[in-house]
Amino acid sequence: MPGPARVAQWIERCPPEAEVGGSNPSSRALPAAERLGGPDATVRLAIISDTHMPRGGRALPAACVERMRAADAILHAGDLVAVEVLELLESLGPPVHAIHGNVDGPRVRALLPAARVVEAGGALIGMVHDAGPATGRLRRMRLRFPDADAVVFGHSHLPLHEEDGGFHIFNPGSPTERRRAPVHTMGEAVVEDGQLRFALIEL
Repeated sequence: MPGPARVAQWIERCPPEAEVGGSNPSSRALPAAERLGGPDATVRLAIISDTHMPRGGRALPAACVERMRAADAILHAGDLVAVEVLELLESLGPPVHAIHGNVDGPRVRALLPAARVVEAGGALIGMVHDAGPATGRLRRMRLRFPDADAVVFGHSHLPLHEEDGGFHIFNPGSPTERRRAPVHTMGEAVVEDGQLRFALIEL
């Protein structure tokens, strides 16, 4: 298991407060409602997926970490790989809402569900790692999360934002492993007056 000093290296050129100490497992227990702010609140979300760490000298870009620290909550759409990545995200300050992905091992799966719904400022956001093939994806996600305003997913490492009739599907890409995407990316969302706005951020 990587120690605190090794985990701290997974953040690229960040101030000392990002270094990771011990983590209390109970801090990962989310309220049943998973509610962020009331219906009239403005809520800012930092969204990432597919970090796949540790691997070589891979680290979260400093710009990504800065945005996560400034958010009201962090969403991770799976494939963290190591529990220590979850602890690292928790050390940044905002509450972390995460799911496990297809390459996450038993320790991560024991802590995180395969899907969840987060309420942020009155908007409902579903989370699942693999949303399936591109054809029919938006319709499938609308059927799977019928009460949600949006679904955040990952797996493909390809950033995507589609919207139809006020329903969004959003893939933030990956801040650490871009694969076929041209650049590393993350996502941000703002919920204001119950309305969702998504943005893809190049890193």
